[in-house]
Formats: sequence, C-alpha cells, structure tokens
Amino acid sequence: MLPKLFSFHGGITPAYHKAASTQLPIAAAPLSAELLIPLHQSIGGAPQPLVKAGDKVLKGQRIGAADGSHSPAIHASTSGTVKAVEMHRMAHPSGLSILCVVLTPDGEDRWIERQPFDHHTATAEATRDYLRNAGVVGLGGAVFPSHLKVNPGKSGRLDTLIINGAECEPYITCDDMQMRERADGILQGVRIMRSVLNADKVLIGIEDNKPEAISAMQTALTQLQQDRDATDTAHIRIVPVPTRYPAGGAKQLIRVLTGIEVPHGKRSTDYGVQCFNTGTAHAIHEAINLGQPLVSRIVTVAGNVATPRNFDTPLGTPMRDLIALCQPKPDSDRIIMGGPMMGVTMPGDEVPVVKASNCILVGSPALFPPPPPEMPCIRCGECAKACPVDLQPFEMYWYSRAKLFGKAQEYHLFDCIECGCCAYVCPSRIPLVDYFRFAKSEIWAREREKAAADEARERYEFRLERDEREKQEKADRLAAKAAATREKLAQDTASADATAATAATAPATPAAADASQQALIAAALARAQQQKAQLTPQNTETATLSAAQRAQIDEIEARRSQLREMAKTTLPEQGD
Repeated sequence: MLPKLFSFHGGITPAYHKAASTQLPIAAAPLSAELLIPLHQSIGGAPQPLVKAGDKVLKGQRIGAADGSHSPAIHASTSGTVKAVEMHRMAHPSGLSILCVVLTPDGEDRWIERQPFDHHTATAEATRDYLRNAGVVGLGGAVFPSHLKVNPGKSGRLDTLIINGAECEPYITCDDMQMRERADGILQGVRIMRSVLNADKVLIGIEDNKPEAISAMQTALTQLQQDRDATDTAHIRIVPVPTRYPAGGAKQLIRVLTGIEVPHGKRSTDYGVQCFNTGTAHAIHEAINLGQPLVSRIVTVAGNVATPRNFDTPLGTPMRDLIALCQPKPDSDRIIMGGPMMGVTMPGDEVPVVKASNCILVGSPALFPPPPPEMPCIRCGECAKACPVDLQPFEMYWYSRAKLFGKAQEYHLFDCIECGCCAYVCPSRIPLVDYFRFAKSEIWAREREKAAADEARERYEFRLERDEREKQEKADRLAAKAAATREKLAQDTASADATAATAATAPATPAAADASQQALIAAALARAQQQKAQLTPQNTETATLSAAQRAQIDEIEARRSQLREMAKTTLPEQGD
C-alpha cells in the first residue's frame, strides 16, 4: 500500500525537454589531455593540497586533505602526473579563480588499492569519517557534505529516510538515466544510509513522468527483497509523485511524501526525516561497498547540441571537451551549469566539471532568447500564487529594489529557494530572482562588515583594558616599593633612636659620647653603602666612552677614594 501523498503550494509545469537526452545509454566520457581538479568543490572549507608538481598519482588517490570536519577530501580522477597546483577559473558565474590540481593523465587509468568498508561492524561515527575521506557530497546540486547529513540528530534515529529521484528541472536527466541503468547500486546505497541513520522506513520519490526509472527501481527492489540477506528492504518503497516543478526541492518532496513542513532555520532531522539524492546514494554504495572515492559523476549535456546525452565524467574534465562529444551547433553562445530555471552561466568553456555539475546546458539566441524589457509591477499576485514556499515575491521585490533590506527580511527573504517560479509566471517579465539574489548578497555583505567592525571594536576594547591593567599593575608595584622603602626607613630610624636613647641613659663620659658618635657614623656609612649597592647606575655604559672620558672618570673616582680615606683617618683624631 502506497503512502498518502500531500501537496505543496504553488509550483509550475514548464516544458521539460527531457526526451532527447534519454535516447542513448550513459556513456563513459573519454579522458581529456589535461584535468583541472578544483580543491574546493562543496560547502565547507577548502581542502589543503597533498601533492605538488611532478608527483605521480593513481586514480582515487587523495590530492586534497579534508579541512576540518566540514569539507570532504578531493581525489585524483585518473592516474597520471601532477603538472601544477595553481589558480584557474572556477565553474562559477563570478569568473573568479580557485586553487586547482592540474593533472596530466597517463592513459592507464590505474586505481589505488580498493577495499570495501565494513559499516556493519564500524561505529556510525567511523562510517561518517570514511565518507568524508571518500569525498562524498550531495549530487543533486547543493553539494552538501554527505557525512554531515548521515546523522540522525539528537534522537539517534529517523522515522523516514527520503530518496529524491524527482529531478524536476527541465533538460536534466542524469538521475533518470542512473535509476534506469544502475538501480541496484542506488538501492545498495539506500540500505547503507538506512542502517547508519537507523531509519524506520525509506520512501523513494520519483516523478511520474519517468516511468522507465520507476519500473527499473521497482524491479531492482523486488529482486533485492527476494534475497535472504536483504531483510532490511521490507520497509523501502518506490513512490511515484505528481510531476510539478519544483517537486525535487528537498522541503517540497518531504511535504509531498510525509505532509511535514520544515520551517526555515530548522533541520529536517528535528522532525524525524532526512532527504538524499539518488546519485548520492549510488556514490555512498561505491565508497562503502567498492572502496571507490567520488572521482566522477553523471552529467547531462543538452540544449543546442546535435546529440544530447548523459556521460559518466571524470571530475576536472573541461566542459568544452564534453560539449564537443555532443556536436554543438554553430549559433551556441553560452554554457549554463544546471537547468534553465536555477542554472548559472559559466564564464567560459574551459572551466572544469565539478561535483555540482549535474547538467551542462548549451544555449543559443533561438533556444534562450534575450528577455523582453522589464515592465512595471502591476501587483497581479501571480508570483505569490506560483511560489512553492508560500511567500509574497512582489513585496520582496519592492523592498529589494528600494534597498530596504530589513523590510525584505520581514517578508522572509531567506526562505526563498530561488526556484524561478515567480519570474516564470510574471507578466511584466521582472527578473525577480535576480533582485532577491542581490538583496541576499547585500545583506550578507553588510553582516560581514558588521562582524568585522564588531571584531575590530572588541580588539580595541581589549587593548584599552590591557593598557589600564598594565598601568594599574605598575602603580601597584610602585606603591609596594614605596611602602617597603618607608618601612625600611622607619626601621632604621627606630634603630637610630634606640641607639640614641641608650647613649642618653648611659653615663655622660667623653669615651661614651665618642663611641655613640662613631656608632652613628658607622650606621650612616653602612646605610649609604647598602643604598649604593641597590642602585643601578644609569647611562654609565663605558663601552661607548672615549679614552679621554674614561681617564676623567678614573681621575674623579681616585679623588673620591682619597677623600674617603682622609675622612676615616680624621674622625678618630677629632674624637681625641
């Protein structure tokens, strides 16, 4: 019995253009003469390079170490020689450069020694560490590190594991073809995820415009359930879902299959559910069961080409080499990574295929004509009707355009998933998503500036506090020294007074008076000698003095010594 299906607000039904790229099976893309493997291919920090120019590497060898707990490792896509570790333009509309390992293949495609990982005897934490070191990320486009998602949360278990096979965006068919041809591997990965997440049931949602994929997955599941060792497949179900964009969004698919709405800022695991892409499940199967890290992915090449097709492509392959396999048409004028709704235009055809490259869409003026002029908003509300997150895009548009970003946030700007439904239905042809991206980037920039200012203020306040503390410590040391000096003087005065009192009470004879006077003089000389020993002479470095200056100093010291000797010999005579 299939579970009850729910619906989400809004959504659209565009022309899908999927049939052309599903006529041929998945092909292995040939190795390029040179691979550009970026070290940063996922959400998280950039891995640190483990190789240098001239190093020989094998396929699957780690060339980038995971940076902390968030970024997964990066591996060589084939065997060969590292030509350089340098900056190259990245697969991003900004056209900025990123650190890449430039690899020259040797044509042998030799793997490292591969060994399966026994996740049954290993702890869940050890399995997550293994997936991080295998470089596995979400292959649905978000490239979120999978080792962070394979975590059931505080409860230690999940109610529902959802596998996303909807693939709702036009032109993209990589998941569809992988489900048709590699259904068993996907289900093996699903079993691993269910075990690690301790999930009660698994729902594999596939849009009903993919009947071949649904049939292939159901056949593979039936065969797997007949296996005596596969008793954990009893709670896995293939669920066809209505075709509507963007049903492939994680929150939208969770809503359709379970009825649960995950609010912004909350994690789906807080509601006992987690969602993974079918391609991610297959990558987990290859990493755990075959010992193969993520070094390639299936990429759809479609659009303005003669023979659209899906290719199993080594990461780092220049996009132009992949496009050339499909015979691009002469009027091609752009390359889009992703689909026409959420894809981004590439800065050039030399940028490499990365883990996020689910589709390379070749555009032309005929296929994607220039947008008509933007007209004023007529507040028709069509955008709000189409929004799958139930927002009010026209309000967000007005405030984003006026740069009143605080008001835009009040209308939940950051709940927007940038699916493009609002711009698709807008009769005024307003590029609403562009305004929302602009507003988000400005808010992020201001938050970064505020964070930097707060950090600078904290450093300044800390410095002032340190200066005040040092001043107070210095004052305390001076006060303590002054108190010690006063105490010592008081002791010396008391001693002198006691001596004087003793002399006053003694018989007033000339000999006694002379002895008392000599005692006082001796005490004074002793105090002077002690004070002199405690003092550190200033500016008396003789190393920098001339010979004449040293001679003058010696002469002065000799006269002082002579005067002291005369004083010692004169005092007794005065006593007599």
